[in-house]
Amino acid sequence: MASSRFTVFTLAVFSIFSLSQVGAANKLKLSPFESALDTLQNQIGYAFKNIGYLRRAMTHSSFSEENNKALSILGSNVIDTSVSMYYLGKDAEISSKDLNRRIADNSKVDTSCAVDGMRLGLHKVVRVSPKTNSTTPLVVCSAFRALFGAIAIDTKKADDAGIVFWKVQGREVGKPMVM
Repeated sequence: MASSRFTVFTLAVFSIFSLSQVGAANKLKLSPFESALDTLQNQIGYAFKNIGYLRRAMTHSSFSEENNKALSILGSNVIDTSVSMYYLGKDAEISSKDLNRRIADNSKVDTSCAVDGMRLGLHKVVRVSPKTNSTTPLVVCSAFRALFGAIAIDTKKADDAGIVFWKVQGREVGKPMVM
């Protein structure tokens, strides 16, 4: 009798322990989106304090009303400011025409922003509706810009986002970092 109580007790404890271990293991598994966000943070060398900013940056307006549009605007301005500071730092006598041309070259959707975003694999990370192609330049460029807007909000410093931008650029405008 004592032996059967012990057996039942042991089985009950073992069952509870096994179920708790399965629950813990399931909590540790990341969704494909969360795994992609982790990989992206490693690629750019920046770990978000508030991952929600990165989630939003990687969410297209076709997917949700909570999307990357505003972060993309901020990110575009961060990038433009970083490019301006870079060229003015190299040559304080640069003409406004030359500076605007360099900013424009860096901001072109098809030849700069989307290319950099594709190199980072953002087309594989950004969430879009089933009817939206995540590889279109506008979608990738928006995610790329939003990434730097998200960093600026996360750190509360546009300069920090600019530093990450230059890491991604390989420290030279138009010369991407090899990933």
